[in-house]
Amino acid sequence: MKEVFIHEKAIVETENIGSGSRVWAFVHVLPEAKIGENANICDHCFIENKVVIGDNVTVKCGVWIWDGVTIEDNVQIGPSVIFSNDKYPRAKNENFVLGEILIKTGASIGAGAVLLPSIKIGEFAMVGAGSVVTKDVPDYGLVYGNPARLVSYICLCNEKFQIENNGDEHICSCGEIYSKESDSIFRKNK
Repeated sequence: MKEVFIHEKAIVETENIGSGSRVWAFVHVLPEAKIGENANICDHCFIENKVVIGDNVTVKCGVWIWDGVTIEDNVQIGPSVIFSNDKYPRAKNENFVLGEILIKTGASIGAGAVLLPSIKIGEFAMVGAGSVVTKDVPDYGLVYGNPARLVSYICLCNEKFQIENNGDEHICSCGEIYSKESDSIFRKNK
């Protein structure tokens, strides 16, 4: 079992950190947060109590992750990504409703993206740098802009592709095969 590395200038109040994870300088992790194995939490990050971070996740510098955020395995969070969990923020709001955010396995969130509350980013989806995400992103979806819009789908090899109609297939140059059923994209085995 690999040891957890915690930089001497980090404040880590949780004991829920998986083996092989690294927490760098000027990071503050609250007591109830959960961080998986082999995670890399870079400088100047804040992780609140009701946060779950999976295995093999990279959180780049300057990211604040608030209550209600779940990040599944193998996710990349770019520098200065902004998570929000309150649709109607007001000081001393007694009617606060937590808006949860779910980042599914393998997704990638570009630098400086803003994620509004109550959304899901699908498996292996990609959010472009500087995007403002106001609604769910489908599996393998590539979105960017303000507000973020679906521009195409993206293969695991990062080749963009389109699937227009139900039942259509896309065979990527890398050999991955994708098909669309309803509003979802599915990857088939090679």
